[in-house]
Amino acid sequence: MGAELLSPDLWFPLLCWLGALLLVILGFVGMVVPALPGPLLVLGGLMLAAWADDFSRVGWVTLLILSGLALLAMVLDMIAGALGAKRYGASRAAITGSLIGAVVGIFFGPLGLLLGPFAGAVAGELLSGRGASQAGLSGWGATLGMLLGTVAKIALGAMMLGVFAVAWLAG
Repeated sequence: MGAELLSPDLWFPLLCWLGALLLVILGFVGMVVPALPGPLLVLGGLMLAAWADDFSRVGWVTLLILSGLALLAMVLDMIAGALGAKRYGASRAAITGSLIGAVVGIFFGPLGLLLGPFAGAVAGELLSGRGASQAGLSGWGATLGMLLGTVAKIALGAMMLGVFAVAWLAG
């Protein structure tokens, strides 16, 4: 009985599932907190869960789909602020400023991530000679886009969990 408890066949899958759960939870925290790469952590957790089952239920096709969803979430995260600014009539300089602001904002935590795209879009508009009113609209659009991008990342993370669950239950 004691030798069975020490068997890797028993504890390895359990450790993999616990690690997968931890990575997925951290991934969803990372969908909101800028310091954590949320989509990649969720993907890593789901890959670890597939490995725990020796890929018998979740295969490479599902893992490729999950990778595509994670990539889409990361791309949306990077361009959401710029798309929001563009929607509110931002100039090319404001869109570029929004992207730069988003990257710089990462280093200043959640407040920086919220204010970075706004400040970048406003600065871009003002530097290109557009008025304060348009700069404010562009900044608002960048902020709104970033917030909608976060919602989209969370939705894509949930979709990743759904795809994994369907594949695992069907396998």
